[in-house]
Amino acid sequence: MAKDLVLKNELFDFLGLTNSPASNFKVDIVENENSYLVEAEIPGVEKSDIDVDFHNDVLTISVSRESKREQQSENSNVIISERSYGKASRQFAIRDVDEENVSAKYADGILTIELPKYSKAKESKKIEIQ
Repeated sequence: MAKDLVLKNELFDFLGLTNSPASNFKVDIVENENSYLVEAEIPGVEKSDIDVDFHNDVLTISVSRESKREQQSENSNVIISERSYGKASRQFAIRDVDEENVSAKYADGILTIELPKYSKAKESKKIEIQ
């Protein structure tokens, strides 16, 4: 049910940049009968610079993209700089997720997260009265 999905889009730009990595940090969320599928476009970032956390019904995706300019020669001048650097975070509140079975993979600049829903058996449990 889409009503179980609440979006909380939070952007943190710790380096004080006006153009942050989140400007290219687009997310699609698709719901099917058994799970939510989250796909985030995060090009140009190493897997080690991405953190994914799911806690208290909130999925958090955090990304850090650092500049490689320190590796350039001191005699170099930047003519154009359109790529963004810094840190960004997106949060999505999603209910009825089986936290123990959340999985994620990152390939070709796409982060894919599968959030399985609780099975119907777990949602409704008969309580024996003693």
